[in-house]
Parts: sequence; C-alpha cells; structure tokens
Amino acid sequence: MENTAYFFHELFNRYPCLEPCKNDIYNVFSAMTICYKNSGKLLCCGNGGSAADCDHFVGELMKGFLKKRSLTDEEKRKFSDGFIADNLQKGLPAISLCTHSALMTAFENDAVPTLVFAQQVYAYAKENDILLCFSTSGNSENIVYAAKAAKAAGIVSVAITGKKESNLSEICDICIRLPETETFKIQELTLPVYHCIAAMLEDYFFDI
Repeated sequence: MENTAYFFHELFNRYPCLEPCKNDIYNVFSAMTICYKNSGKLLCCGNGGSAADCDHFVGELMKGFLKKRSLTDEEKRKFSDGFIADNLQKGLPAISLCTHSALMTAFENDAVPTLVFAQQVYAYAKENDILLCFSTSGNSENIVYAAKAAKAAGIVSVAITGKKESNLSEICDICIRLPETETFKIQELTLPVYHCIAAMLEDYFFDI
C-alpha cells in the first residue's frame, strides 16, 4: 500500500485545478475501500461519454491496471488447468449498467425508459454495494432516478459531475464536483480522477 498516497498526491501535482475536490475524491476512495473490504461491488451508470467512462473504469477494476494481480499459489491450486491458473488476474467486482443492450432496450420498450438504470440498481443492489453516477450536468433524469433507487435499496451513492450544484450533488452521499462547466472539459478531468482512484484501490488490495 506504499504507493496509495503517491497516486493521490500525484493527481494534484498534475492537475492542480482539482485541489478543491481533494476531500471528496479521497472520500470516494475510502467508500470504495469499505465496499470491497466487505465483499461489495460497484455499479456504474452514465450517458454518452459518461457511459464510456463507466465501461473504462470497470475495465480498470476488473483486471490488472498497473499491476498484474496474479493469483496466489493457493488460488492456483484450485484449477486443474495450469494455463488458466497462470493467466487469470484478481479483480474488484464492478458492473457497468450501460452495457446490457437486450435488457436496456426491452425495459425502455416495455416499461419506462428513464428508469432503465434505476431498474438495474434496484435488482442488483446488495448490502455494501456502491452506485457511481457519471453525469457532467448532474441532472440527467435517468441517472438521478438511479441514485434515488440506490437510496431506496440502502446502498451508498457517489457521483462525478461538473462544478454546478445539481440534483446528484443533493441526492448522493458523496459528489465530486469537477471545476469545469463545459461538458468536454468536465470529461477531460473525469478520466484522471477515476484513474487515480483505480490506482489507489489496486495498490490497497493487491500486493503483487
């Protein structure tokens, strides 16, 4: 875990404009640490470029990011096939709610389109899970409903938004309000934030 603090402080050396978000970024990392220490999982939702951020962040958590995350010898012995044992990597459970095209289109066609993420949150949510909402405006209706579903399910909700106060900043337990108001500029700051969180989580949970 010796690099966790390094990754955190490096983020603000590289992006000093993020300094006002420092406490919220660390609080999101802490909440995710508690989630994973208690066998929880991360659920992510967003629209457009934010949906791509969901997929990207999930990819960094579910496989090696800066470390290979090899299985231990004890874990490898559970496999009869050495090829699988030698090449699988440890992951932090995370699901992008943006990728289930059959479910999403069926629900949007048969039910209420703006509840497409809320439906998944309420079905997936278990104790110690976290919902991460990506929304540059913080007011996207389907994302706000997802956050409300998280509240009803009793799980922690966090958001990454732009600078302005929003529905998500009011609803979510933690909101990282990035110091920009234009969509593309918010998106440009979103990636280094979740890369930092991914690096910190990986360093915290994986020694190899």
